Amino acid sequence: MSQSLPSLEHQELIAPLYKKFSQELSESQYTGEINCQYSARLAVATDNSIYQQLPQLVLHPRSQQDIQLISKLSSTDRYQSIKFSARGGGTGTNGQSLTPGIVVDLSKYMNRILEINIEENWVRVEAGVIKDQLNDYLRPHGFFFSPDLSTSSRATIGGMINTDASGQGSLVYGKTSNHVLALESVLANGEALSTSPMSIEQAEKLSKQNNSYGNIIEQVLSSCRDNRSLILEKFPRLNRFLTGYDLENVFNDDLSQLDISRLITGSEGSLAFVCEAKLNLTPILKAKTLIVIKYDSFDSALRHSPALVEAKATSVETIDSKVLNLAKQDIVWHSVSELITDVENKVMDGINIVEYNGTSIEALAEQVAELTERLTQEISNNTGVIGYQVTTDLSSINKLYGMRKKAVGLLGNTAGSQKPLAFAEDTAVPPENLADYIVEFRALLDSYDLHYGMFGHVDAGVLHVRPALDMCDPEQEKLLRILSDKVVTLTAKYGGLMWGEHGKGYRSEYSPQFFGEHLFNELRKIKSVFDPLNKMNPGKICTPYESNEKLVSVDDTKRGFYDRQIPITVKDSFSSALDCNGNGLCFNYDVNSPMCPSSKVTRDRRHSPKGRAGLMREWLRLLEAKGVDILSLEENIQHWSVKRVLDKVRNRFSANQKDDFSHEVMEAMQGCLACKACASQCPIKVDVPDFRARFVNLYHSRYFRPLKDHLVANVESLTPLMAKAPKLINTVLSHKWYDKFSRATIGYIDTPILSVPTLAKQVINKNYKTFDLAYLKNLNEEQQNNHVLIVQDPFTSFYDANVVEAMMALIDKLGFTPILLPFKPNGKPQHVKGFLGKFAKTAKTTADFLNELHQLNIPMLGLDASLTLCYRDEYKQTLGDKRGDFHVLLAHEWLLSVMEDDKTQAVLSTLTLHEKPSLYKLFAHCTEKTALAGSEGQWRDIFKLFGLTLENVSVGCCGMAGTYGHEQVNFENSKMLFEMSWQDKLAKLEAEQVLVTGYSCRSQTKRLGNMQTRHPVEALLSALA
Repeated sequence: MSQSLPSLEHQELIAPLYKKFSQELSESQYTGEINCQYSARLAVATDNSIYQQLPQLVLHPRSQQDIQLISKLSSTDRYQSIKFSARGGGTGTNGQSLTPGIVVDLSKYMNRILEINIEENWVRVEAGVIKDQLNDYLRPHGFFFSPDLSTSSRATIGGMINTDASGQGSLVYGKTSNHVLALESVLANGEALSTSPMSIEQAEKLSKQNNSYGNIIEQVLSSCRDNRSLILEKFPRLNRFLTGYDLENVFNDDLSQLDISRLITGSEGSLAFVCEAKLNLTPILKAKTLIVIKYDSFDSALRHSPALVEAKATSVETIDSKVLNLAKQDIVWHSVSELITDVENKVMDGINIVEYNGTSIEALAEQVAELTERLTQEISNNTGVIGYQVTTDLSSINKLYGMRKKAVGLLGNTAGSQKPLAFAEDTAVPPENLADYIVEFRALLDSYDLHYGMFGHVDAGVLHVRPALDMCDPEQEKLLRILSDKVVTLTAKYGGLMWGEHGKGYRSEYSPQFFGEHLFNELRKIKSVFDPLNKMNPGKICTPYESNEKLVSVDDTKRGFYDRQIPITVKDSFSSALDCNGNGLCFNYDVNSPMCPSSKVTRDRRHSPKGRAGLMREWLRLLEAKGVDILSLEENIQHWSVKRVLDKVRNRFSANQKDDFSHEVMEAMQGCLACKACASQCPIKVDVPDFRARFVNLYHSRYFRPLKDHLVANVESLTPLMAKAPKLINTVLSHKWYDKFSRATIGYIDTPILSVPTLAKQVINKNYKTFDLAYLKNLNEEQQNNHVLIVQDPFTSFYDANVVEAMMALIDKLGFTPILLPFKPNGKPQHVKGFLGKFAKTAKTTADFLNELHQLNIPMLGLDASLTLCYRDEYKQTLGDKRGDFHVLLAHEWLLSVMEDDKTQAVLSTLTLHEKPSLYKLFAHCTEKTALAGSEGQWRDIFKLFGLTLENVSVGCCGMAGTYGHEQVNFENSKMLFEMSWQDKLAKLEAEQVLVTGYSCRSQTKRLGNMQTRHPVEALLSALA
């Protein structure tokens, strides 16, 4: 095994034909991006399915004209064998957008909302618009785009059209195809295609024309009209029924109209590139009532669903105990725990979430009362219903649906190597058959001793069943095929079909079994007339009629094939990367969500937790192929040696190092802000800062570190020294020549100014008790309870000392004795920059000191969330059992703990409020509000106890993230992040209203918002006489 990090040259080179195509495209009038990098190809080699298929190129067109250029060039004789697949959010569960050819990603640039017409009730959008983005735009107008997906925060309209997506409430709202009025598409030959409903007379006239559109209409009339009776006989009467090409609904009921858009919708990109869509709008009904019904078994929940549909519910969503229990372990449970309470002396093994909506709560009251009366009776009769809860609060309803939407990802967080997988999980049967069908489905899975989770849309007969399998085990991969075949047979037995909601993708091979040879050949004829050379997403749905090319198969290459090449010990060690299941929640569109700011600002899939996890798993695989024991290497690189330095010099100047795949991984890792939002927001708990730090540490065993990394890593040593002469240092730092020097030499900008007077001087001037360990050890229990130890951090203590002093003053006013501990490095900056050997030593030294103080039973308090939470997270990861039991509270945690104390209540009752602004606004630190889900509400509660009003402001990342925003290479992204979420919200407020918990956030607000803001403890202090 190699004991040094080698250069990694991947073997998946771009085929010469595709390389030539990319070169010729770049020399044309094409304005989009062309990406040949291995990392970019890997980022779209997977979706939310079990499959992996590496494309040759990734294209990001900016317009329909770009797509026409791509198609026209590829249709020339020399490029006829080139294949494509359109891609949106990459949320498909069956590999719909995966291709060995070229991925055309419309999500990066073609995401504009083009036009809205309220009078005529439609909106026109580009294909890359995200569903939540569209609904945020429509909401002020009183409308929404109604198909409601669990992936709505990242699913694109183009993707919804290509899969004919539906989701919750489809009995009322229908599928995407029910809302498409017209499409602008591009055929494989580069021709533009405009489709909308036309009269049958017009269609017959056009079918006589000798052009692409005429040929398409002629074939559609032949396939769909001439076979009408067979189509109606063969196709099940289901709300969810994806044929691939909708042979039935291409006509209206009386055959007086033809709409080619209905064929393109649901075609999985196998007919044309969808560029624009004209969509109808659904009015938002202002009132909703949600009833959470609890059951003693999942079977009871399923068997009860037909009665709920009969009760005229808008939707009925079901969740089993497996998903519920996983939700209870996730951050999402904090928001819904009061809405799904346990039933005393009962086991809750399933729930149905029933929704009614209308114009007012009063209008719904009769329906709701009728159902709840029946539920109360059923509880008494022991029919399986054990309880229910009703809510009409829209905020609570949104939280419940937020939990339901996270169900897909939560299943991926199942412990162990066997993970619930999507391969036969969107079967649809008539709702009246669902309970019996699921009994047999469960018996099938139980016969193989498999665990599984279930949730779904029982009102439509669609249930998502995900059996847990380990795709790294070849025998379990074979079992996947056996189960798929048996589920196909079982579904047919109950009058349903395999793909009720999530498309065919790699399951296309089963199509002939459902449609019969004759109708399947009609699908192939339609494919032929749209795409005779099989260029568009080949192998999906069907192949052209006279083509010998094959359909894709459920046996095709899966992620597990590559993952099994990584040793189990390595996979277990890097589980925070290897466990990523591709659910894509990290692509969240909402700029006010803290989830992955780098993904939002770059719109580059590599710069997301999913992208970085994918790069990491491939990097580990390539290292294993090179014979590198990565875990052994990680242990042995901490020591300095002359040989290692000489090797780095050689590597720096070696010409063949430029193709090292490690550089591409490093580029993605450097964009991470290390905010750790992914570690809590991701349902799988993908922790990028953890494996990022490990990668950076290993990477720099081969390559030199930049000077700025050394500066950041040593900031906790340098800052206390600088603080000995703050005025002199500030004079130097404030000069323009220093800023130019800093930019040119270390790439560091806008260096912050040290606090004057320093914290040490303020503590002396205010006569606070100084740290004396002997004194503390001699305190009795009552005296210990009256003291508070302030744990310093390098940023607040030295650059924002007034906040620490305000905390001490507040503690003093509440009747306690604050004591400032000697400054001890936390090590977080070292961890961020991958100096893991140094971090381990720093963590051990500081942990030993804090553990000694922990024995005194005196509460310890830190002010910066990022560094304080480092004691709980990175210290535990690095030190393990050696971390000890010390606990450092954040300001709000300590305040809450003393607010409940009778003595503190007595102190508060004697205090007089002398300053009381009408309203404070809280801008919470990303790390704090994601790791501690209840922190914003806890701050509100604290302010209420002080007689003050505090409101939370929903914001994403401010763009600073420690020293990230001070690095010149990150400045533009840092600025864009601030503008995306913070800038406009701050502009509407007065500075004295704004309270910001994070030091880096206050620093960024001062730098880019020109606003001096305060920490909440400063407001609490100023409000007291």
